[in-house]
Amino acid sequence: MVTKTNQLRVKRLLGHVEHAGFLDPLTRHPLMGPMLSIPSFNIGPVPVTPGLVLAPMSGVTDSAFRMMVKRASGKSVGLLVSEFISIELLTSRHMQAAIRMAFDPRERPVCIQIYGADVEKMAEAARMVEDAGADAVEINCGCPAPKIVRRGGGAGLLRNLPLLANILNATVNAVSIPVTIKIRNGWCEDSINALETLKVAEENGAQAIGVHGRTRVKLYRGEADWDIIKQMKSVATIPVLGSGDVVVPEDAKNRFETTGCDGILIGRGAIKNPWIFRQVEDLMQGRPVFEPTWADKVDLLRYYRENLDKMYPERVAPGRMKMMLSRLLKDLPEAPTLRIECLRLETPDAMIEHLTKTLDNLGLLGELTEVRAA
Repeated sequence: MVTKTNQLRVKRLLGHVEHAGFLDPLTRHPLMGPMLSIPSFNIGPVPVTPGLVLAPMSGVTDSAFRMMVKRASGKSVGLLVSEFISIELLTSRHMQAAIRMAFDPRERPVCIQIYGADVEKMAEAARMVEDAGADAVEINCGCPAPKIVRRGGGAGLLRNLPLLANILNATVNAVSIPVTIKIRNGWCEDSINALETLKVAEENGAQAIGVHGRTRVKLYRGEADWDIIKQMKSVATIPVLGSGDVVVPEDAKNRFETTGCDGILIGRGAIKNPWIFRQVEDLMQGRPVFEPTWADKVDLLRYYRENLDKMYPERVAPGRMKMMLSRLLKDLPEAPTLRIECLRLETPDAMIEHLTKTLDNLGLLGELTEVRAA
């Protein structure tokens, strides 16, 4: 029997494969491609294989979400990073900080990100992260939120490199696990100082540096600048990870090829598509790119719901589930009202039941593909 897949493979051999058609219009990419190697790197003694990292996202990358990504992409995601945690909350033993720091052993390797501007508290918070069993601790030097930078934390540290040097030095000396930092290009276009920040990181013991290719002032507007990431990689003695605008597998492939970076951080692309790490590896290894069915998506939502129950009180789960459903259903042309209908329901179980029933009635559910267990 001649299937569409076989037809595409034949066209590939003849050199006439198109980059569209037969594919989901939201994630268009060729089913096959040249085999390329995904870089791997070490953060101190911690191997990151492959160099594909779930980026930290406030209010998103809790343990339930990280477990969902791990289930969807399996070993194709080399490192998981938590949402950032305030050093003030952590050192005061606040319950919210403890929940954000929690992780499942199946997430390993896992990095916990902390933020603040107090040298002693940063070191103390890092010790708590180490005591919790994390594989690495990261200092946030990139968050653009006004309430963070007003107190000198996040991207505010980019305007005070001597303070960052003191924080790094104290933190590195306080723990035995590796310390990394996440930065932006600089504060504004007139103060691009990523190369200077890299030097501070190297001289004070950081084991890796992640770079979001925008300034603090730019927030998330416009396109990320990956040229600075390429420049940093050319002179760095520690791994350089690039971040910004990696939303489909081709984006990651292109960034590896054009910058030579050691790793790529994927954030927004993983919210809508937790399989993206797996798809990047498929694409770069020349395999057919995995495309989840709606049955796969529903199965993953059920798994996410189970992990929400383990982490939070019952009142928290509906909000988190609505966030996931909102992104997942945003571009479903066959059922434009389904997203609104699900978001109006009160419980995660009701949302999933309505989603499943509607997709089944529309003939969209499909077969459940074997998913990689977390």
